[in-house]
Amino acid sequence: MKRILLIAAREYRQITRMRSFWLTLLILPLAFAIAPLAQRFMNDDDPRRIMIIDQSGGNAAEALQDRLALDHSRDVLISLSRYVQRHKLQGADPKAPWSQHDRWYTDAEVRQFTAGGGLARALAKLQAHAPEDTPEFDPPGSGYELVPVPKPLAAAPPSELDARVRPLLKPEGKGAKPVDYILQVPASFGRDGAVRLWSTGEPNIGFVTTVQDVLTRNLRKTFLLTEGTAPDVAEAASTIAPSLMISKPPPGGGAKEAMLVRSILPLASSYLLMVALMLSGSWMLQGTVEERSNKLLETVLATVSPEELMYGKLLGTVAVGLTMIAVWVGCGAVAAYATQGAIADLIRPALAPLTSPGTIAAMIYFFIAGYLAISIFFLAVGAISDSMNEAQGYLMPILLAILLPITVLIQSILQGGKGIGITVLTWVPIWTPFAILARLGTGIPTWEVLCTGLLLAAFIAVELIMLGRLFRASLLAQGQKPGFSELISRMRRQDA
Repeated sequence: MKRILLIAAREYRQITRMRSFWLTLLILPLAFAIAPLAQRFMNDDDPRRIMIIDQSGGNAAEALQDRLALDHSRDVLISLSRYVQRHKLQGADPKAPWSQHDRWYTDAEVRQFTAGGGLARALAKLQAHAPEDTPEFDPPGSGYELVPVPKPLAAAPPSELDARVRPLLKPEGKGAKPVDYILQVPASFGRDGAVRLWSTGEPNIGFVTTVQDVLTRNLRKTFLLTEGTAPDVAEAASTIAPSLMISKPPPGGGAKEAMLVRSILPLASSYLLMVALMLSGSWMLQGTVEERSNKLLETVLATVSPEELMYGKLLGTVAVGLTMIAVWVGCGAVAAYATQGAIADLIRPALAPLTSPGTIAAMIYFFIAGYLAISIFFLAVGAISDSMNEAQGYLMPILLAILLPITVLIQSILQGGKGIGITVLTWVPIWTPFAILARLGTGIPTWEVLCTGLLLAAFIAVELIMLGRLFRASLLAQGQKPGFSELISRMRRQDA
């Protein structure tokens, strides 16, 4: 055992001294640090610029502007309501609209919210009631910006509009901002209802729906007035709408949403197992191939047995992988509890599975067992390869056989799948660790976890016997690349 530990320590030191190890180790911390900035730069937060040419003599432009402002206030109110519900801040003002979570806010409720001080008044009440560690509310930005219409364009005849609009949609001046949508409400709008919309690209369905709704109400009101309906009745008829009551779970409380949140940690464990195996396994493989090509194995085998060398390398590789995982998990914990924002709000509930001792035990067992099961393949490939090019020829089909089904598995788990394919992957030992880790968040029977765990242990025992024979018989065998029959013969051989 002492010699095995010495070999493991040597393997561990050799890998951790590599620059690639430290660069890899810093990937996740850098990702957590850069993610908020990257999200800010990658998101298109600029509002869509809109120009409305109202030639109908009515108030279509004013009505559309009012509707866009009203919709933005509704988005803010809905987002604020979800924020209050997530952090349980209803006690700040139980009668306020943002404390009511079971309705689609009507226009009247949104106007009442705005007239009562809007977001600024609501945040003042919430700050006086919220605990100190409550993250700040991040309101949604306005999606649209109205641009004034140039006088020559407003007075242009219909036949010249296309030529005059084109430079506004695609300006050529340096730094000039294009107008995303140009809407023309012609003078004949009240009679035939025809309007024109120019766009820089495929128009947003939400914007088109809003324009249709506003102009439809305008047409309906005009029609009722021409039919002799009283103005107040016409106004009421054009704005009447149902009051929609919506029953929805709290943030994170929906079935699919809750399942995805609970699955984050198990899926992350499965993914990290795959990444750590590929990295540490390749480093161990590279070291073994270099030792064979440089004739260092003869010196090593003069003092230790092939079994001790194999177990020591496996133990050192597992230690490297666990070190990487420990650092990455520590960074995730820091991101969850020492920071604020969307990432922290997502990671905190994702750590809920760690409150179950059974889940913790299953994650640790299948993580370490999976590491051993796959690392043995890397070690066996290193033992039969005289160069890295030769090793890649053996390793590529092994990696494809392991990784391709795992990629499909993770995608299926994210989509809530529980088909026969996932069950089959769970019972095939080389895929069992990944499948069990991925399924822990969606729910898996205890008997299945226990039975697959025993099957995986038996598979590792067979691996250690068969691939151990291959490792022992191949360490000093150099020259011609062994064929498939020769590899089978070496695994059957009882002694070197």
